[in-house]
Amino acid sequence: MNKRDFIKFSGLATAGLLTGNAWADANASAPKGSPTGSPEGTLTSGLDALTSMTGDVIPISREERLTRIANAQAIMAKQNIDAIVLEPGAAMVYFSGIQWWRSERLTAMVIPKTGDVAVVCPFFEEPSIRESLQVGEDVRVWQEHESPFAQVVAILNDRGIPSGRVGFEHSVRFFVSQGIVEANPKFVAVSAEPVTRGCRMYKTAHELALMHRANAITLTAYQFVYGQLREGMSQGEVKSLMNSAMSALGGEQPWSLALFNEASAYPHGTRQSQVIGKGSVVLMDCGCAVQGYQADISRTFVFGEPSVKQQKIWNIVREGQRVAMAAAKVGTSAGAVDDAVRAYYLKEGYGPDYTLPGLSHRTGHGIGMEGHESVNFVRGESTPLNPGMCFSNEPGIYIPGEFGVRLEDCLYITSKGPVWFTEPPTSLSEPLGKIVPLQTL
Repeated sequence: MNKRDFIKFSGLATAGLLTGNAWADANASAPKGSPTGSPEGTLTSGLDALTSMTGDVIPISREERLTRIANAQAIMAKQNIDAIVLEPGAAMVYFSGIQWWRSERLTAMVIPKTGDVAVVCPFFEEPSIRESLQVGEDVRVWQEHESPFAQVVAILNDRGIPSGRVGFEHSVRFFVSQGIVEANPKFVAVSAEPVTRGCRMYKTAHELALMHRANAITLTAYQFVYGQLREGMSQGEVKSLMNSAMSALGGEQPWSLALFNEASAYPHGTRQSQVIGKGSVVLMDCGCAVQGYQADISRTFVFGEPSVKQQKIWNIVREGQRVAMAAAKVGTSAGAVDDAVRAYYLKEGYGPDYTLPGLSHRTGHGIGMEGHESVNFVRGESTPLNPGMCFSNEPGIYIPGEFGVRLEDCLYITSKGPVWFTEPPTSLSEPLGKIVPLQTL
């Protein structure tokens, strides 16, 4: 699986979610090593030495989902949206807990502006749908010869919505929105993004705690894999090892990129076969989830002694992260963070803009239940930064034909400013970084 396929604090802390001390304990027990191929890099234990870090994790509760629905309904009232219809995916999980997939057979959740939510699904899927449904009792089924859209219309009629504005997320398939509007031409299809984005963009302390744990797992796995790097290893071997480590530590849906040598100059890699040799750049971009909440961390190592140029570029990218962090002040537009990094890189001789050698992608993306969410650190993004928003900070530099460097750590905005989930590494000789204790919003 690649990156694009994924992509209440005090109470939880009391219940035992990862704290600075817990991270230190996990860190101390994790294998140590250095990617040099020398004897001191040899590990005394393997994957079987890694144990799950999720035993005390508290899932999102029914009460939290009901609060989310109430928040969505309040936004709908302000936006003059009478109802929204969701297909399986992150938003449906966020509001209902339903873990499902999309197919030609419609399963959908209906959230009216007022009243109880409802679910539409095929008759034979109802028992399975109810297994993960946490809110609402109204499940309307349809048989194979019937129209699921008629059931959606019936739900809305029962809630006093015979006509009006029905919201659909951008990811809802056309045949769904079209089918509902055709089933009742008095409905007008509008965007549900102001509602779903208005809820999901701002994480609660509980959501941040889950993301914090996912980041802790990912960084612990990095530490393990860093000590395992050996000359001659392929990209596939490193990816498999990293995924296995994250899984052993309790991470869900692990994914990894491992880009060596010239392939590291392409942010998402190439088909070129690469192996680790002396002086190789090893760029990794990896993450996992905890209770559906994502981590996304990139690290760049050099196997053996780095060249002067490798060291220089690594240092510039690390400073780029610092520049982005300093610019991410409450109330500042998200686009200003990207602007600040590009201005710094231009002074260092990289760019301008998105040109290479330089930073060819945005400085960062929103993150939460999906690896890539709105809003982004990208030019022209005017959305102001506010507490609860979460982003990646990944201002890489890529030199085609040579190598690339990317350091990526995720952050969240508090009333006092941005805070790291994982603190970036201090130097290329100590390239892992560390977890940062959670702070209140």
